Amino acid sequence: MTGAAKAGFGVYLHWPFCRSKCPYCDFNSHVREAVDQERWRAALLAGLEHAAEKSGPREVTSVFFGGGTPSLMPPETVAAVIDKIDALWGLAPGTEITLEANPTSAEAESFAGFARAGVNRLSLGVQALNDEALKFLGRQHSAAEALGALELARAAFPRLSFDLIYARPGQSPAAWQAELAEALALGPEHISLYQLTIEEGTVFHGAWRRGELILPEEEAAAALFEATARQLEEAGLPAYEISNHARPGAECRHNLTYWRYGDYAGVGPGAHGRLTFDGAKRATREHRAPEAWLDLVERQGHGWRQAEAVTPEQRLAEMVMMGLRLTEGISRAALQRELGAGPEELLPAERLQQLAGEGYLEVDAAGLRATAAGRQRLDALLGYLLG
Repeated sequence: MTGAAKAGFGVYLHWPFCRSKCPYCDFNSHVREAVDQERWRAALLAGLEHAAEKSGPREVTSVFFGGGTPSLMPPETVAAVIDKIDALWGLAPGTEITLEANPTSAEAESFAGFARAGVNRLSLGVQALNDEALKFLGRQHSAAEALGALELARAAFPRLSFDLIYARPGQSPAAWQAELAEALALGPEHISLYQLTIEEGTVFHGAWRRGELILPEEEAAAALFEATARQLEEAGLPAYEISNHARPGAECRHNLTYWRYGDYAGVGPGAHGRLTFDGAKRATREHRAPEAWLDLVERQGHGWRQAEAVTPEQRLAEMVMMGLRLTEGISRAALQRELGAGPEELLPAERLQQLAGEGYLEVDAAGLRATAAGRQRLDALLGYLLG
């Protein structure tokens, strides 16, 4: 299999609306009392047509409905989008079609409708398995609702993933280990585990600056990361990416397209894409504000605000930043495909040797990868390697 084929071709759809804004969230999500579903459906379909005109013939290997809260979309809109993608590009056999959802009772009622629309993988934003933590995180569901939603999702979809947030204020290693054991007892094939971080512009950022929110110290957070990786490995869900664990074969194919630096179309407010056309790999970006995006699509047929060629230097930086998140690392085939050379020719040889000697990197015939120690310190490693 070639590097290009291995990366696949994905389509990302961004639904920007939520019932409420979580205090830790810096995603492009907005609360609106009412949404004109017909206008939004027509605009998403128009955006797909424009992306297909630019990309040319492709075969889609994954579709991802992200947000925001895509489970607030009517199943009819999801079905129309999937049908349009199939008509424009064609869906490969077994195409992974993921939709992100919240576990509130109202949204869980739509699961069967999403499955009939063609969604075959649900990503459920559980975030925590106790009510006190869920309240702190600003979630609108209870732990009981989360467990009920997981049962409904398991019955409706052949594939299921859910998220948890850890390294919360005051969370002891023992408490997290117990919560994680409870999650593993649910038998997940894929689980995403994110350390709580403070993002600028969020409610938590203001509380942190005022000293009202204190996160674990760096050493304590690192110990939690290591213990989490061990616990998941022992349970048969090894890390295939820094924050993502899966049983072999259950990895998220769409996210692998990002991390393996494949092409993907991004449609919806603020959506990014990487598309190769007119002889260059291009970074596309759509207008961020929902109403402005909708108006732009209705006036000009698409919401693009940018479609700039990605320079070789930018492609190298992006490949390294994305690929070293993966346990498998960056293949030589991918580097050859994008840049026509191997890691030794593209990156400072002395820095590669130093990082390899210190046990943070491995360079061999397969390619370049960060060790477990390197992935734990990835920001510092990237700063040194690309600086």
